[in-house]
Amino acid sequence: MSDLRRDGFLGGRLQLWQPARGYRSGADAVMLAAACAAEPGDRVLELGCGAGVASLCLGARVRDLRLTGLERQPDYAALARRNAAESGIEMQVLEGDLALPHADLRGAGFDHVIMNPPYFLGGTPAPDQGRATARTEETPLDLWLDAALRRLRPKGWLTVIQRADRLDRLIAGLQGRAGAIAVLPVAAREGREAGRVIVAARKGARAPLRLLAPFVMHAALRHEADGEDMTPAAQAVLREAAPIRL
Repeated sequence: MSDLRRDGFLGGRLQLWQPARGYRSGADAVMLAAACAAEPGDRVLELGCGAGVASLCLGARVRDLRLTGLERQPDYAALARRNAAESGIEMQVLEGDLALPHADLRGAGFDHVIMNPPYFLGGTPAPDQGRATARTEETPLDLWLDAALRRLRPKGWLTVIQRADRLDRLIAGLQGRAGAIAVLPVAAREGREAGRVIVAARKGARAPLRLLAPFVMHAALRHEADGEDMTPAAQAVLREAAPIRL
């Protein structure tokens, strides 16, 4: 992968290499990192880490984490390693398919697992193979949840960002295995339907589900001009590395 560009995250705090024409992480990865309630010393696993954006945004906000990423596309795994090294954030990046047990993960337990599974079930694939693989589901969402819960320690936390219309699949996959579920709808503008949800759940917990007030990304009621019009909450998360409290 030679055609790369360097993208800024967290107000320029991180400068991370991503494919110029392939799949590039953006706001969803930053939001996922912000919603993970990791504390210094915790072990965090990201399934499908891509170029490492979510994990490194988390590592920039919370120091002294033990970060691990699993990525099945070798070019993206190599980018994640490069980005971690150049950012001065320690992160182990493993190559492998989450549906198959990885030798380095056997017996490992994590305090947090974060993931941003592919959003699309089908349709016309992107011309770039890396982008198509990252965006189109090949491994069923149920297997993503199985892999995540298997790697979590008892009472560990899973944090997921996904399309809102797949919330039913997420909740169904967590039933009987994780509780204290918090659902944060993410809406582009006030009064709009949520297009995304962030879901956090605790392995083995029994507390009831909570549906939180929507997180609104843009301040204006409609897009009227070029340029950013983020809400103060979105500005704080995307530019200032503020956490999202679930």
